Parts: sequence; structure tokens; C-alpha cells
Amino acid sequence: MIKKLVLVLMSGLLFVGCAQHTAGMMASSSGEVRVDNTSFAREVAVEQLKARQQGDFLQGSGVILSKVSTDLRLQYKFTWFDINGYTIEDEASSWKPLKLHGMQRMQVNALAPNAQAVRYELYVRKAFSN
Repeated sequence: MIKKLVLVLMSGLLFVGCAQHTAGMMASSSGEVRVDNTSFAREVAVEQLKARQQGDFLQGSGVILSKVSTDLRLQYKFTWFDINGYTIEDEASSWKPLKLHGMQRMQVNALAPNAQAVRYELYVRKAFSN
């Protein structure tokens, strides 16, 4: 019983240790902002989220900005949602690399994968090499 408890606790610590590397922040076109890592939020911000129609498709954009004087290696990803709140082709959307120099601002854009998208979320996290 003790061995099982120790194994469960160690697994939990391993999972928590990994979470710091993948956690970041999310901003949505509907105005919601979620910060999963407060130290990351002291270095990076996401603002000026906009959406517009490009033909039948929704286009989203956001500005990712550095709050620090050093270079940052980041990744970002757009996730699209239909009118019922379901993700649209989320598995086809990959993380894209972004390098920001000190205090730099960069606009990122994406086009929805189909015409059913009505809103999006923009996720940003630090990029870590293994």
C-alpha cells in the first residue's frame, strides 16, 4: 500500500514538473483571458485580438508582445470553434514558432479551416528544446 502511494505521489510530482514547461496563456476573440503560468505572464502579453471575414472564412489576429529586454522563443496556436462551442479540426492545427526580441511586438494571423468557425482562441507558450 505504501509503495502504491509513493508511486502515485511521484507520478503527480512528475506531471506537475512538466506542466510549467507547457503552460502559458490563452486569449479568446470573445474577450476571455486565461493565464496558466504567472511567471510567463510577466514576460509576455497577448492583446488586440481581432476577427474579420475573409470570403466565407473567419480570420483571426492578435499581437504577442515581449515585456522583457531579452529574446524569447515562443510558440503560438489558434484553435477555432463553431457556433455550438465545438473545436474545428483542432488536431490539424499545430504550434508555430515565434522569436521575439526584447520588448518586440508581433502580430500573428490565421484563417479558420472552414466556414463554420465563429470564434477562436490564441494560445501562447514558451518553446523548450529537448
